[in-house]
Amino acid sequence: MLNRNDSAVPQKSANLTEICTLCRSNAELFYEMPGRVYYHCGKCSAIFLSPECYVSKEAEEKRYQKHENNISEPGYRKFVEPMVLKIQEKFGPEHQGLDFGSGPGPIITKLLRDRGYSLELYDPFFCNTPAVLEKKYDFIACCEVIEHFHHPEKEFRLLRSLLKPQGVLFCMTALYNEVIDFKTWHYKDDPTHVIYYHTNTLFWIKSQFGFSALETKERLAQFFA
Repeated sequence: MLNRNDSAVPQKSANLTEICTLCRSNAELFYEMPGRVYYHCGKCSAIFLSPECYVSKEAEEKRYQKHENNISEPGYRKFVEPMVLKIQEKFGPEHQGLDFGSGPGPIITKLLRDRGYSLELYDPFFCNTPAVLEKKYDFIACCEVIEHFHHPEKEFRLLRSLLKPQGVLFCMTALYNEVIDFKTWHYKDDPTHVIYYHTNTLFWIKSQFGFSALETKERLAQFFA
């Protein structure tokens, strides 16, 4: 899909290729719109925003603060429930978890702590506590986080290193597939979403970073150490 937008294109003509932020392969121009240029990687199947189009850190933080992720909001609680139930299915309160990218309203941590679980929090904007990244965890929750990774190769390598043997990394994100019309896809409208994953991308991550298995269902992916 190469679409230079019906109404306008960026003032600066986009490069036809860009280095994939995940697998470092050459990726081809995929879609343009004012202020944003996206590329598709033929190796790992990721679609990513050109780093030249990233918003500033200040704008990124302001956007996160506007996210409607109030812990008391029933709709949001229902949205994250599949991840919470999967964690409960595989782990008990005796296991140690990490809420990675916990955001301004750490709902995963809230819901699991209410059920007796122990979790640490880490978020580069709202809970920047590097010491928690020096421990090992039975499970790691990344709820609507991995699409924000500016350096996904580095982040997935870190997350894999933080898991204990038999640990699980739980990731929730909207996956891209060929049926989706990227131009009208609402998920791309958040300017802080900089990478979109295909099912093929998840399997590439599984193999590249040494996970033993991968399970996917709708928005939820589980990577097993």
